Amino acid sequence: MASVHLAPALGAAALTDTNYGLTLWTFVLFVLFAFVLTKFGWKPLLAMIEERENGIREAVAGAEKARADAQALLARHEEMIREAGRQREEVIKSALAEAERLKADLAEKARTEAAGMISRAQQQIEREKTLAIRELRAQVADLAVEAASRIVQSSLTPEAQKKLVHEFIDSLPQARS
Repeated sequence: MASVHLAPALGAAALTDTNYGLTLWTFVLFVLFAFVLTKFGWKPLLAMIEERENGIREAVAGAEKARADAQALLARHEEMIREAGRQREEVIKSALAEAERLKADLAEKARTEAAGMISRAQQQIEREKTLAIRELRAQVADLAVEAASRIVQSSLTPEAQKKLVHEFIDSLPQARS
């Protein structure tokens, strides 16, 4: 309790008393502290924040540009895939048409060759038949001449006999072709 009574005796100020000198120095120190803080703390802090903000803006802008580029590239690739599909379909159609044309050409060529072979075979058969008929006529004529010469050896000459045989053979019905 003694200390409470001593404070007014020492000249200590009460809580509600204003000390203008202390207020003035407090204000001066606050302004000085605010100036130093603004000069050496606040401006670099704001510069760092602004730099960071600019870096984030650039990163966002770069990401947006990259996204737009990726979208354009994707659209271009999709168009290329569609074009490749169309080209593939055209190539397949062309190949099928070519295969059908080649098939028809080969079938026509085979028919032509077969017809030619048949025609040549028929001609060969006809030639062989004609040759065989000639040989047969010649042999028949020789046999007839020989037979007739034995029968009529004295009355006809060999040339007359051959003429007679040939007339007889010519009068026979002709073989059909």
